[in-house]
Amino acid sequence: MQIVLIRHAHSKANERGVLSGRLPGIALSERGIEQSERLITRLGSIKIRSLHVSPLQRCNETISPWWNQIGSMTNPRVSMVEDNGLIEVDYGNWSGKKLSMLARKRQWHTVQNSPSSMYFPGGEGLAHVQARAMSSIHSALSKKGKGSDVFVSHGDVIKAIVSSVLAMHLDDFQRIVIDPASITVLDFSSNKPRVLLMNDSRSNVQDFLNAPYRAKNLIGGGS
Repeated sequence: MQIVLIRHAHSKANERGVLSGRLPGIALSERGIEQSERLITRLGSIKIRSLHVSPLQRCNETISPWWNQIGSMTNPRVSMVEDNGLIEVDYGNWSGKKLSMLARKRQWHTVQNSPSSMYFPGGEGLAHVQARAMSSIHSALSKKGKGSDVFVSHGDVIKAIVSSVLAMHLDDFQRIVIDPASITVLDFSSNKPRVLLMNDSRSNVQDFLNAPYRAKNLIGGGS
């Protein structure tokens, strides 16, 4: 069972250095549109059993080119589902503020060094973000069917998922880098989930994702 995590492509908020959070109307930048179009060939004709997308505009715009041109035809029994468990962190009063300004706040140190204890003013805590995101992951894994489960979400949400899979304390999640339009692949086929690919912004993953399942952890790292 493979989980494919895709961060939304570069947005206009990224372009302006703004923490957009859940503010409406945040579209992809020109760079992000190019990244979303490259996902058409990067994902190719992957076989999936579900497609979960954060309700925010930039996530829909990221995956729609692939879904409309290839994905929906390759996987006619699959529907794109809006998943609130994948929505961006509710940054509360920080939403819409310049990152350069937020970095001067005393709480910025908490975000960077002990994020498990961070509750954004008027928003939510990062520990809650991790819990709701993992609930969406496990809900998908409980379903039957062949193919990968694809999740299109946001940087901090994906970092929280990866840190959980690696059994890392949430306070270490800033050690994980998740770039716009990057692909991360997780394997949940054994008792201990594995990371097969992380923060890949260039590769075409069709053959990798459609390949036969590799059943064992091999000494030496496998081949």
